[in-house]
Amino acid sequence: MLQQLEKSKQSQKVRIIDADAHVNPSADMWADYLSPEFRDQAPKIEHGEDCDYVVFEGRRRKLNLISAQAGRKGEDFKMHGRASDARAGGWMPKARLEDMDADGIDTSVLFGGGPLGTSNPDLFKASFKAYNRWLADFCAYSPDRFAGVGYIPMQDVDESIEMMRECARLGLKAVNIPAFPMTPMKTLQANQSQAMALTGDASSDRSYADPEFDPFWKAACDLGMPLTIHLGGRTPRFTEPKWFLSDLLMSKFSMGEPIGIMIFGGVFQRFPDLKLGSIESGVGWFAFAANYMDETWHKQRYWVNSVLEKEPSYFWDKNIYGSFIHDRVGILTRNMPGAGNIMWSSDYPHSETTYPDSMEWIDKLFEGVPEDDKNMIISGRAMEFYRL
Repeated sequence: MLQQLEKSKQSQKVRIIDADAHVNPSADMWADYLSPEFRDQAPKIEHGEDCDYVVFEGRRRKLNLISAQAGRKGEDFKMHGRASDARAGGWMPKARLEDMDADGIDTSVLFGGGPLGTSNPDLFKASFKAYNRWLADFCAYSPDRFAGVGYIPMQDVDESIEMMRECARLGLKAVNIPAFPMTPMKTLQANQSQAMALTGDASSDRSYADPEFDPFWKAACDLGMPLTIHLGGRTPRFTEPKWFLSDLLMSKFSMGEPIGIMIFGGVFQRFPDLKLGSIESGVGWFAFAANYMDETWHKQRYWVNSVLEKEPSYFWDKNIYGSFIHDRVGILTRNMPGAGNIMWSSDYPHSETTYPDSMEWIDKLFEGVPEDDKNMIISGRAMEFYRL
Protein backbone atom coordinates (compact mmCIF):
# COMPACT_ATOMS: atom_id res chain seq x y z
CA MET A 1 0.00 0.00 0.00
CA LEU A 2 2.80 2.43 0.91
CA GLN A 3 4.59 1.61 -2.33
CA GLN A 4 1.40 2.34 -4.28
CA LEU A 5 1.02 5.70 -2.55
CA GLU A 6 4.65 6.57 -3.31
CA LYS A 7 4.18 5.64 -6.97
CA SER A 8 1.00 7.75 -7.07
CA LYS A 9 2.87 10.77 -5.65
CA GLN A 10 5.65 10.35 -8.18
CA SER A 11 3.16 10.09 -11.07
CA GLN A 12 1.58 13.35 -9.93
CA LYS A 13 4.87 15.27 -9.85
CA VAL A 14 4.24 18.95 -10.26
CA ARG A 15 5.70 20.58 -13.33
CA ILE A 16 8.13 23.26 -12.10
CA ILE A 17 7.75 26.40 -14.20
CA ASP A 18 10.28 29.19 -13.97
CA ALA A 19 8.06 32.22 -14.64
CA ASP A 20 10.98 34.59 -15.27
CA ALA A 21 14.25 33.33 -16.67
CA HIS A 22 16.52 34.99 -19.20
CA VAL A 23 18.54 34.56 -22.33
CA ASN A 24 21.70 36.48 -23.18
CA PRO A 25 22.19 36.18 -26.93
CA SER A 26 25.79 36.58 -28.03
CA ALA A 27 26.64 39.93 -29.60
CA ASP A 28 27.49 38.30 -32.91
CA MET A 29 23.99 36.90 -33.41
CA TRP A 30 22.72 40.26 -34.70
CA ALA A 31 24.56 39.87 -38.00
CA ASP A 32 22.51 36.72 -38.65
CA TYR A 33 19.08 37.95 -37.54
CA LEU A 34 18.88 41.61 -38.51
CA SER A 35 17.16 42.29 -41.83
CA PRO A 36 19.72 42.48 -44.69
CA GLU A 37 19.86 46.26 -44.92
CA PHE A 38 21.15 46.50 -41.33
CA ARG A 39 23.53 43.55 -41.10
CA ASP A 40 26.65 45.53 -41.91
CA GLN A 41 25.82 47.74 -38.91
CA ALA A 42 25.63 44.83 -36.45
CA PRO A 43 27.87 44.72 -33.35
CA LYS A 44 31.14 42.82 -33.50
CA ILE A 45 33.21 41.15 -30.78
CA GLU A 46 36.90 41.99 -30.39
CA HIS A 47 39.20 40.05 -28.08
CA GLY A 48 41.40 42.26 -25.93
CA GLU A 49 44.15 41.33 -23.52
CA ASP A 50 42.01 42.03 -20.45
CA CYS A 51 38.52 41.11 -21.70
CA ASP A 52 36.29 40.96 -24.78
CA TYR A 53 34.91 44.18 -26.26
CA VAL A 54 31.71 44.93 -28.15
CA VAL A 55 32.37 47.25 -31.08
CA PHE A 56 29.28 49.06 -32.30
CA GLU A 57 28.54 52.43 -33.89
CA GLY A 58 32.03 53.79 -33.31
CA ARG A 59 32.09 52.77 -29.66
CA ARG A 60 34.19 50.04 -28.05
CA ARG A 61 32.96 48.88 -24.66
CA LYS A 62 33.88 46.05 -22.35
CA LEU A 63 31.58 43.03 -22.49
CA ASN A 64 29.20 43.27 -19.53
CA LEU A 65 28.72 39.97 -17.68
CA ILE A 66 26.62 40.94 -14.65
CA SER A 67 23.55 39.34 -16.23
CA ALA A 68 25.34 36.01 -16.69
CA GLN A 69 26.62 35.15 -13.21
CA ALA A 70 24.61 31.97 -12.58
CA GLY A 71 26.66 29.34 -10.78
CA ARG A 72 29.13 31.81 -9.22
CA LYS A 73 29.27 32.84 -5.58
CA GLY A 74 28.68 36.51 -4.86
CA GLU A 75 32.31 37.12 -4.00
CA ASP A 76 33.25 35.85 -7.47
CA PHE A 77 30.90 38.09 -9.47
CA LYS A 78 32.59 40.05 -12.24
CA MET A 79 31.21 42.99 -14.17
CA HIS A 80 33.34 42.52 -17.29
CA GLY A 81 35.09 39.63 -18.97
CA ARG A 82 35.12 37.36 -21.98
CA ALA A 83 32.17 35.78 -23.76
CA SER A 84 33.56 32.42 -22.65
CA ASP A 85 33.09 33.53 -19.01
CA ALA A 86 29.32 33.93 -19.46
CA ARG A 87 26.98 31.09 -18.60
CA ALA A 88 26.58 29.10 -21.85
CA GLY A 89 22.90 28.42 -21.10
CA GLY A 90 22.22 32.08 -21.77
CA TRP A 91 22.49 31.59 -25.52
CA MET A 92 22.97 27.85 -26.19
CA PRO A 93 19.74 25.84 -25.85
CA LYS A 94 21.43 22.48 -25.25
CA ALA A 95 23.49 23.92 -22.39
CA ARG A 96 20.35 25.60 -21.06
CA LEU A 97 18.47 22.31 -20.90
CA GLU A 98 21.36 20.73 -19.03
CA ASP A 99 21.27 23.53 -16.45
CA MET A 100 17.49 23.25 -16.15
CA ASP A 101 17.76 19.50 -15.56
CA ALA A 102 20.41 20.03 -12.90
CA ASP A 103 18.25 22.67 -11.20
CA GLY A 104 14.96 20.75 -11.35
CA ILE A 105 13.22 23.11 -13.79
CA ASP A 106 10.75 21.65 -16.29
CA THR A 107 9.82 24.78 -18.27
CA SER A 108 11.51 28.19 -18.47
CA VAL A 109 9.75 31.36 -19.56
CA LEU A 110 12.46 33.33 -21.36
CA PHE A 111 12.90 37.10 -21.21
CA GLY A 112 15.20 39.46 -22.75
CA GLY A 113 18.25 40.15 -24.76
CA GLY A 114 17.16 42.99 -26.99
CA PRO A 115 16.91 45.52 -28.48
CA LEU A 116 20.21 47.05 -29.57
CA GLY A 117 21.63 50.07 -27.78
CA THR A 118 21.73 52.12 -30.96
CA SER A 119 21.36 55.79 -31.88
CA ASN A 120 19.61 54.85 -35.14
CA PRO A 121 15.80 54.77 -34.68
CA ASP A 122 15.26 52.49 -37.70
CA LEU A 123 17.90 50.03 -36.51
CA PHE A 124 16.40 50.24 -33.02
CA LYS A 125 12.98 49.07 -34.26
CA ALA A 126 14.51 46.46 -36.56
CA SER A 127 16.44 44.98 -33.63
CA PHE A 128 13.20 44.19 -31.78
CA LYS A 129 12.13 42.04 -34.71
CA ALA A 130 15.56 40.43 -35.03
CA TYR A 131 15.64 39.52 -31.35
CA ASN A 132 12.15 38.02 -31.50
CA ARG A 133 13.16 35.85 -34.47
CA TRP A 134 16.29 34.67 -32.64
CA LEU A 135 14.27 33.85 -29.52
CA ALA A 136 11.71 31.88 -31.53
CA ASP A 137 14.51 29.78 -33.01
CA PHE A 138 15.99 29.24 -29.53
CA CYS A 139 12.61 28.05 -28.22
CA ALA A 140 12.08 25.78 -31.25
CA TYR A 141 14.98 23.65 -30.00
CA SER A 142 12.70 22.37 -27.22
CA PRO A 143 9.22 23.91 -27.49
CA ASP A 144 7.82 21.89 -24.61
CA ARG A 145 10.45 23.33 -22.24
CA PHE A 146 11.08 26.86 -23.54
CA ALA A 147 8.42 29.58 -23.61
CA GLY A 148 9.57 32.82 -25.20
CA VAL A 149 8.46 36.38 -24.45
CA GLY A 150 8.82 38.79 -27.37
CA TYR A 151 9.80 42.45 -26.96
CA ILE A 152 8.00 45.29 -28.70
CA PRO A 153 8.25 49.08 -28.52
CA MET A 154 5.20 51.23 -27.81
CA GLN A 155 5.84 54.21 -30.06
CA ASP A 156 3.27 53.72 -32.81
CA VAL A 157 0.17 51.70 -31.91
CA ASP A 158 -0.40 50.15 -35.34
CA GLU A 159 3.26 49.18 -35.58
CA SER A 160 3.15 47.62 -32.10
CA ILE A 161 0.03 45.63 -32.98
CA GLU A 162 1.74 44.20 -36.07
CA MET A 163 4.83 43.29 -34.02
CA MET A 164 2.61 41.56 -31.47
CA ARG A 165 0.89 39.59 -34.22
CA GLU A 166 4.29 38.58 -35.54
CA CYS A 167 5.25 37.35 -32.05
CA ALA A 168 2.09 35.23 -32.02
CA ARG A 169 2.96 33.80 -35.46
CA LEU A 170 6.44 32.95 -34.16
CA GLY A 171 4.90 30.98 -31.29
CA LEU A 172 6.01 33.32 -28.51
CA LYS A 173 3.84 33.09 -25.40
CA ALA A 174 3.69 36.75 -24.28
CA VAL A 175 5.01 40.16 -25.24
CA ASN A 176 6.89 42.59 -23.06
CA ILE A 177 6.09 46.29 -23.33
CA PRO A 178 7.86 49.27 -21.72
CA ALA A 179 6.38 50.53 -18.45
CA PHE A 180 5.35 53.78 -20.15
CA PRO A 181 4.72 54.64 -23.81
CA MET A 182 7.79 55.46 -25.86
CA THR A 183 8.03 58.93 -27.35
CA PRO A 184 8.56 58.67 -31.12
CA MET A 185 11.82 60.35 -31.94
CA LYS A 186 14.12 60.94 -34.87
CA THR A 187 17.30 60.37 -32.89
CA LEU A 188 18.23 58.25 -29.91
CA GLN A 189 20.92 58.35 -27.28
CA ALA A 190 22.69 55.04 -27.66
CA ASN A 191 23.28 54.65 -23.93
CA GLN A 192 19.56 55.06 -23.23
CA SER A 193 17.87 53.11 -26.01
CA GLN A 194 18.00 49.71 -24.30
CA ALA A 195 16.70 51.15 -21.04
CA MET A 196 13.91 52.83 -23.00
CA ALA A 197 12.73 49.40 -24.15
CA LEU A 198 11.99 48.62 -20.49
CA THR A 199 10.88 51.99 -19.16
CA GLY A 200 9.61 53.99 -22.11
CA ASP A 201 9.18 57.70 -21.34
CA ALA A 202 7.79 58.26 -17.84
CA SER A 203 7.59 62.02 -18.47
CA SER A 204 5.55 61.69 -21.66
CA ASP A 205 2.11 63.27 -21.95
CA ARG A 206 0.88 59.96 -23.38
CA SER A 207 -0.60 57.39 -21.02
CA TYR A 208 -1.59 53.76 -21.44
CA ALA A 209 -5.00 54.83 -20.12
CA ASP A 210 -5.50 57.02 -23.21
CA PRO A 211 -7.96 55.83 -25.89
CA GLU A 212 -5.03 55.87 -28.33
CA PHE A 213 -3.87 52.52 -26.93
CA ASP A 214 -7.26 50.78 -26.83
CA PRO A 215 -6.72 49.08 -30.22
CA PHE A 216 -3.55 47.52 -28.82
CA TRP A 217 -5.29 46.17 -25.72
CA LYS A 218 -8.10 44.81 -27.90
CA ALA A 219 -5.63 43.12 -30.22
CA ALA A 220 -3.91 41.49 -27.23
CA CYS A 221 -7.27 40.16 -26.03
CA ASP A 222 -8.19 38.91 -29.50
CA LEU A 223 -4.85 37.09 -29.76
CA GLY A 224 -5.05 35.76 -26.20
CA MET A 225 -1.64 37.34 -25.68
CA PRO A 226 -0.63 38.19 -22.10
CA LEU A 227 1.46 41.33 -21.64
CA THR A 228 4.39 41.84 -19.30
CA ILE A 229 6.38 44.75 -17.92
CA HIS A 230 9.83 43.74 -16.78
CA LEU A 231 11.62 45.90 -14.20
CA GLY A 232 10.44 48.83 -16.24
CA GLY A 233 9.35 51.41 -13.68
CA ARG A 234 12.97 52.24 -12.94
CA THR A 235 16.00 50.69 -14.59
CA PRO A 236 18.87 50.05 -12.16
CA ARG A 237 22.19 51.67 -12.94
CA PHE A 238 23.88 48.32 -13.36
CA THR A 239 27.42 49.59 -13.82
CA GLU A 240 27.42 52.08 -10.91
CA PRO A 241 28.12 50.43 -7.52
CA LYS A 242 27.11 53.61 -5.66
CA TRP A 243 23.51 53.35 -6.88
CA PHE A 244 23.07 49.70 -7.86
CA LEU A 245 21.58 48.23 -4.65
CA SER A 246 19.16 51.07 -3.88
CA ASP A 247 18.14 51.15 -7.54
CA LEU A 248 17.33 47.42 -7.40
CA LEU A 249 15.01 48.03 -4.46
CA MET A 250 13.19 50.90 -6.14
CA SER A 251 12.92 48.98 -9.41
CA LYS A 252 10.50 46.65 -7.60
CA PHE A 253 8.22 49.23 -6.02
CA SER A 254 8.13 51.53 -9.04
CA MET A 255 6.29 48.86 -11.01
CA GLY A 256 3.20 50.00 -9.11
CA GLU A 257 3.01 53.16 -11.21
CA PRO A 258 2.17 51.62 -14.61
CA ILE A 259 -0.19 49.16 -12.89
CA GLY A 260 -1.93 52.03 -11.09
CA ILE A 261 -2.23 54.03 -14.30
CA MET A 262 -3.88 51.14 -16.11
CA ILE A 263 -6.22 50.20 -13.28
CA PHE A 264 -7.32 53.74 -12.39
CA GLY A 265 -7.49 54.61 -16.09
CA GLY A 266 -10.11 51.91 -16.66
CA VAL A 267 -8.04 49.81 -19.07
CA PHE A 268 -9.05 46.52 -17.43
CA GLN A 269 -12.63 47.68 -17.04
CA ARG A 270 -12.80 48.23 -20.80
CA PHE A 271 -10.83 45.05 -21.58
CA PRO A 272 -11.66 42.52 -18.86
CA ASP A 273 -9.77 39.70 -20.60
CA LEU A 274 -6.47 41.60 -20.67
CA LYS A 275 -3.72 40.07 -18.51
CA LEU A 276 -0.64 41.99 -17.33
CA GLY A 277 2.39 40.49 -15.60
CA SER A 278 4.65 42.55 -13.35
CA ILE A 279 7.85 40.56 -13.82
CA GLU A 280 10.85 40.42 -11.49
CA SER A 281 9.13 43.04 -9.35
CA GLY A 282 8.68 40.94 -6.24
CA VAL A 283 5.13 40.55 -4.94
CA GLY A 284 5.32 41.26 -1.20
CA TRP A 285 4.10 44.80 -1.88
CA PHE A 286 1.05 43.72 -3.92
CA ALA A 287 -1.28 43.42 -0.91
CA PHE A 288 -0.28 46.85 0.41
CA ALA A 289 -0.68 48.44 -3.03
CA ALA A 290 -4.12 46.96 -3.64
CA ASN A 291 -5.34 47.95 -0.17
CA TYR A 292 -3.94 51.46 -0.46
CA MET A 293 -5.50 51.93 -3.89
CA ASP A 294 -8.88 50.80 -2.54
CA GLU A 295 -8.78 53.18 0.41
CA THR A 296 -7.68 56.21 -1.60
CA TRP A 297 -10.18 55.44 -4.36
CA HIS A 298 -13.09 55.34 -1.92
CA LYS A 299 -12.20 58.78 -0.58
CA GLN A 300 -10.92 60.52 -3.70
CA ARG A 301 -12.97 59.00 -6.54
CA TYR A 302 -15.58 61.76 -6.67
CA TRP A 303 -13.44 64.82 -7.21
CA VAL A 304 -11.10 63.00 -9.63
CA ASN A 305 -14.15 61.75 -11.59
CA SER A 306 -13.01 58.12 -11.41
CA VAL A 307 -14.32 55.90 -14.20
CA LEU A 308 -14.06 52.73 -12.09
CA GLU A 309 -17.23 50.83 -11.26
CA LYS A 310 -15.44 48.43 -8.88
CA GLU A 311 -12.64 48.74 -6.35
CA PRO A 312 -9.08 48.74 -7.72
CA SER A 313 -8.31 45.47 -5.90
CA TYR A 314 -11.01 43.77 -8.01
CA PHE A 315 -8.98 44.46 -11.15
CA TRP A 316 -5.69 43.60 -9.45
CA ASP A 317 -7.13 40.19 -8.51
CA LYS A 318 -8.56 39.60 -11.96
CA ASN A 319 -5.97 41.05 -14.33
CA ILE A 320 -2.59 41.51 -12.62
CA TYR A 321 0.03 38.81 -12.10
CA GLY A 322 3.52 39.05 -10.64
CA SER A 323 6.73 37.05 -10.40
CA PHE A 324 9.24 36.85 -7.57
CA ILE A 325 12.55 35.16 -6.84
CA HIS A 326 12.89 35.00 -3.06
CA ASP A 327 9.88 36.70 -1.50
CA ARG A 328 8.61 34.93 1.59
CA VAL A 329 6.43 37.95 2.44
CA GLY A 330 4.67 37.70 -0.90
CA ILE A 331 3.92 34.01 -0.30
CA LEU A 332 2.55 34.69 3.20
CA THR A 333 0.21 37.45 1.93
CA ARG A 334 -1.09 35.34 -0.98
CA ASN A 335 -4.66 35.24 0.38
CA MET A 336 -5.02 39.01 0.70
CA PRO A 337 -6.74 41.12 -1.98
CA GLY A 338 -4.41 41.83 -4.87
CA ALA A 339 -1.78 39.31 -3.78
CA GLY A 340 -3.03 36.02 -5.19
CA ASN A 341 -1.71 35.85 -8.75
CA ILE A 342 1.93 35.24 -7.94
CA MET A 343 4.51 33.05 -9.69
CA TRP A 344 7.92 31.77 -8.63
CA SER A 345 11.01 32.32 -10.79
CA SER A 346 14.74 31.59 -10.70
CA ASP A 347 15.99 34.66 -12.65
CA TYR A 348 18.61 32.44 -14.32
CA PRO A 349 21.32 33.36 -15.34
CA HIS A 350 21.27 36.78 -13.64
CA SER A 351 23.13 37.60 -10.47
CA GLU A 352 20.02 37.24 -8.26
CA THR A 353 19.34 33.71 -9.48
CA THR A 354 18.49 30.77 -7.25
CA TYR A 355 20.41 28.47 -9.63
CA PRO A 356 21.81 25.88 -8.94
CA ASP A 357 19.86 25.53 -5.69
CA SER A 358 16.31 26.30 -6.84
CA MET A 359 14.73 23.25 -5.24
CA GLU A 360 16.33 24.08 -1.89
CA TRP A 361 15.09 27.67 -2.21
CA ILE A 362 11.57 26.46 -2.96
CA ASP A 363 11.61 24.21 0.10
CA LYS A 364 12.78 27.11 2.27
CA LEU A 365 10.38 29.68 0.86
CA PHE A 366 7.32 27.45 1.06
CA GLU A 367 7.88 25.95 4.50
CA GLY A 368 4.48 25.47 6.13
CA VAL A 369 2.55 26.45 3.00
CA PRO A 370 -0.21 24.01 1.96
CA GLU A 371 0.82 21.85 -0.98
CA ASP A 372 -2.01 23.04 -3.23
CA ASP A 373 -1.06 26.69 -2.69
CA LYS A 374 2.60 25.93 -3.29
CA ASN A 375 1.86 24.04 -6.50
CA MET A 376 -0.17 26.92 -7.89
CA ILE A 377 2.71 29.34 -7.30
CA ILE A 378 5.48 27.14 -8.70
CA SER A 379 3.42 25.78 -11.58
CA GLY A 380 -0.29 26.33 -12.05
CA ARG A 381 -0.46 30.10 -12.14
CA ALA A 382 2.31 30.43 -14.71
CA MET A 383 0.55 27.83 -16.86
CA GLU A 384 -2.61 29.91 -16.58
CA PHE A 385 -0.98 33.29 -17.30
CA TYR A 386 1.29 32.21 -20.17
CA ARG A 387 -1.29 29.72 -21.48
CA LEU A 388 1.27 26.89 -21.50
